Amino acid sequence: MRDGSRWHWRQLHWLWLTLLVVGFDQWTKALIQAAFQFHETRPVLPFFNLVLTYNEGAAFSFLAGAGGWQRWFFAGIAALASVVILGWLLRGRETRITSCGLALILGGALGNLWDRLVLGHVVDFLDFYWQARHFPAFNLADAAITVGAALLILDMLRGGRREHE
Repeated sequence: MRDGSRWHWRQLHWLWLTLLVVGFDQWTKALIQAAFQFHETRPVLPFFNLVLTYNEGAAFSFLAGAGGWQRWFFAGIAALASVVILGWLLRGRETRITSCGLALILGGALGNLWDRLVLGHVVDFLDFYWQARHFPAFNLADAAITVGAALLILDMLRGGRREHE
């Protein structure tokens, strides 16, 4: 059944990685929200803080102050992207690197989608900085999306060669 017309159910094992990302993301966000006040910062390392902040926009707070419509816009994009990624993943024609990347991206998208739907914003808490310059705070879902995208790029650079099974 390698004709591409059916889903390959053996690809479902990649969804464990997706569920792990969603679970760990939501667990860490709950821990931070229980232990921190909004905008409270706790230094951890000379270049890293934990901080509780909310993002109503997209990456780097894009459209954060747009009046509320962006919540549903970004939730819709995340939901649509999740369906497309799930379909892509279940086709079963991808390399292990691509499948891993897709599972990570899907987990990150679902973790942040949950925040948008339930809370109305995304919970961010990882604050990296150098001297007085802070990278925008982010969360584990964002990190999973970034690592997943890097894996997709890596696989494209290596030609997307399919591993032998």
